[in-house]
Parts: sequence; C-alpha cells; structure tokens
Amino acid sequence: MLGREHTGPWLSNNMTSATLFPVLTAADRCDRCGARAYLRVILRNGELLFCAHHGRTHMPQLDETALDIQDFTDLILTD
Repeated sequence: MLGREHTGPWLSNNMTSATLFPVLTAADRCDRCGARAYLRVILRNGELLFCAHHGRTHMPQLDETALDIQDFTDLILTD
C-alpha cells in the first residue's frame, strides 16, 4: 500500500499526497513509541507517524478516519 493516493479538495492540479510529502527517513520517529516510522497518516488536522508495529495495531481505526495513509514498510528490508 505504498502511498495510497488521495485526491481530495486540498490537493490541486492532479497532485497526490505522495508528491506533497517526502519518503520517511531514519530521522522520522513513531509518535507512539519513538521507533523508526514507516507509516505516515494524514488526518484533517495534521499527521501521525507510526512504526510498522503500531501502524498495524491501529490500522482498523486509521483506515476509517485518515485522509491518506502512506505505507513505506517495504523499505524495512532494504535499509
């Protein structure tokens, strides 16, 4: 699910959220535990970053409320 594209009203000119937000790096940390973040969740009032574990744990709730979920867990094996 690498960077699910969202084309809501806050995006323009066929831009996707992937063009607005860069790939997560080792400097990006999980808002829950401080581990390296691999998921970015875009909400109406901001964003949350999650490690793979907490992303999976909270995915059912996030799927219902998020505008976009960018999943970079495929980078786990390449880093």
